[in-house]
Amino acid sequence: MDLKVSNGPGPGDERTTSLLLLGFLQSCPHSCFQRELEALGHELPGHLFHDDELQTDGNRCSHFPLAAEAETDSERQEEAVREVARQLAQIGDRLEGSIRPGMVAGLASRFSVRSLSEEDRRQCLAAALEQLMQTCPPDTDHEKTQLLLTMLLAKKIADHSPALLRDVFHTTVTFINQNLLAYVRNLVRNQMD
Repeated sequence: MDLKVSNGPGPGDERTTSLLLLGFLQSCPHSCFQRELEALGHELPGHLFHDDELQTDGNRCSHFPLAAEAETDSERQEEAVREVARQLAQIGDRLEGSIRPGMVAGLASRFSVRSLSEEDRRQCLAAALEQLMQTCPPDTDHEKTQLLLTMLLAKKIADHSPALLRDVFHTTVTFINQNLLAYVRNLVRNQMD
């Protein structure tokens, strides 16, 4: 029997990060991308973990004896993620001015190039983030600032060009999962305690 051990993002992490970014963006009520965000929200899974299936009679078929507890834990985790997103959006309001319109326009222009690979998009995001991080005071919480600025860049690009929301969203989720996953896990865990 082969046993895989991975510290990379799993399906639950992908949903958690998606829900975090979605909640963050939903906390921006005066943005130009609300219609696109609503459509994207309907495409994403409603709950973080689905361990059961809906039967034809409308009941859930549980594969685990503790499915009710798992659903409650899933709902608690989902609410914790949403609360973290709301808190980050409030903090992000103060950092938003540090992102220059020229940087946003340049990123939007790069993201609109259809031939640009996902990896190239992540590299563009990383380069912009690195520039922004250099302007932050050295005593700030590095990971929190990095997460906030990453999500703010996604917001600003989508606000600049709402049609790019889906691409920016997926690139940002992947970037966060590759670079800040442990920090996101800790934020959610701390919120649940």
